[in-house]
Amino acid sequence: MADIFDAYALADAWDEMFVRPGEVRTAYEPVLAALEPMEPAELRFRADQMARAFTDRGVTYAFAGEERPWPLDLVPRILDALEWDLIQRGVSQRVRALEAYLADAYGPCRAFEDGVVPWRLLLGSPHFHRAAHGIEPVGGVRIHVAGIDLVRDEAGDFRVLEDNVRVPSGVSYVIENRRAMTRIFPSLFAEQHVVPVDGYAQRLLAALRAAAPGGVADPRVVVLTPGPNNAAYFEHALLARLMGVQLVEGHDLVCRGNRVWMRTTRGEMPVHVVYRRLDDDFLDPLHFRPDSVIGCPGILSAATAGNVTLANAVGNGIADDKLLYTYVPDLVRYYLGEEPVLPNVESYRPDEPGQLEAVLDQIDQLVVKPVDGAGGQGIVIGPKADAATLERTRKAVAADPRGWIAQRPVALSTSPTLAGERMAPRHIDLRPFAVNDGREVWVLPGGLTRVALQEGNLIVNSSQGGGSKDTWVISEGPAERPAPVSQDGPLPQVAPRQLGPDGTHSVVQEGAQQQ
Repeated sequence: MADIFDAYALADAWDEMFVRPGEVRTAYEPVLAALEPMEPAELRFRADQMARAFTDRGVTYAFAGEERPWPLDLVPRILDALEWDLIQRGVSQRVRALEAYLADAYGPCRAFEDGVVPWRLLLGSPHFHRAAHGIEPVGGVRIHVAGIDLVRDEAGDFRVLEDNVRVPSGVSYVIENRRAMTRIFPSLFAEQHVVPVDGYAQRLLAALRAAAPGGVADPRVVVLTPGPNNAAYFEHALLARLMGVQLVEGHDLVCRGNRVWMRTTRGEMPVHVVYRRLDDDFLDPLHFRPDSVIGCPGILSAATAGNVTLANAVGNGIADDKLLYTYVPDLVRYYLGEEPVLPNVESYRPDEPGQLEAVLDQIDQLVVKPVDGAGGQGIVIGPKADAATLERTRKAVAADPRGWIAQRPVALSTSPTLAGERMAPRHIDLRPFAVNDGREVWVLPGGLTRVALQEGNLIVNSSQGGGSKDTWVISEGPAERPAPVSQDGPLPQVAPRQLGPDGTHSVVQEGAQQQ
């Protein structure tokens, strides 16, 4: 075995690459064969090359107040065809159930009347927006894009950790990771049947065009960004460029007569679909926060009138509330009449009688999460927390049981990760991305594998110092490469005072994920 694995000691978790010390899993045999001849210094050189390439492309993230190149590990995460079949079926099922829940919650409320979900869960959610009532989504689609976070437990089984159906971020890293890995290890891609990921933009554009209001023959799609200072601005610009649509800010749009128009150098042009990458609260100052300067006044009224489609829909936050997460298996059975393909992590609901006491008594043995947290913020891992942290968390949960859930600690699976000039096990998760066009829920092959770079750490978010791995789905035969995204005709330029040299908003740098 290569010198870089000499000190590799399996952690107390499922290891993605090794069955036991010295015995590699079949899917990883070509990867090990490629790494074995390499000296540690060569691996470090390749890693440094990749970091420089990311810096040159502006693919960075903010950590501790410093912009750093996006950390991509050299060892890919590999999923075979059977594993991927399970994941894509489970993610698709999950999205369909959450879609049904949103239609119900903003419609007849059958699940609440039937006692499947308590009314307090809906009415107590800060993301339940009455302004979303009356908006009839085209094709019944409110979740155009979803990111479902998965972990592999100690037995090697995939479980859902949380759902992201508001403004899920991170798919740009999937695309950029693959671009970098094909240059660092070109021979591996020539030998392996790795399913490509560069069809995502084509799928997303098709879904957004399908979501356009009726009667529009050639819908105009835009990507609405909060602006260059946003942590995920690189992703916004990348997706707009790959789809061949305009990247706009709130002041580039104007609403008049319940219709949305885009200001361009050729005059105002109608907009039919807005792929918005800002939260509900900042979207429309006439309906939400009046102090928002990054939204577009009147855009929600235009959506209610059926003249523009907002993707994802306003009010989706009630579906990725971490307390609702505990009910999703029941929603799958209720709405779809199916058994869940992917189970949840065992969870407690502190707002239910009896469960609050159980959580408070066992808080040192549980993972406690705020229901509206993002980016790993506010999570307390009981077995690793000190007494003062546990006491503060106990008081916070007791004061606001609705604001928290608790889960069994899961020893996330580990994967070999370059630490210095040696490989060491580091914990990972997986965020597959799904696109819903109203006919099917398509799942991007692979998704974003996030890795906790610090030894023993379970928090994988980049804002907490995490990194990523390229995720390979191995097909049974050569995968066909999708046709590139194209759009007929030239695009009008937007807001010339902010244009970059290529006629779009300048790409600056990317930080941690939003959600």
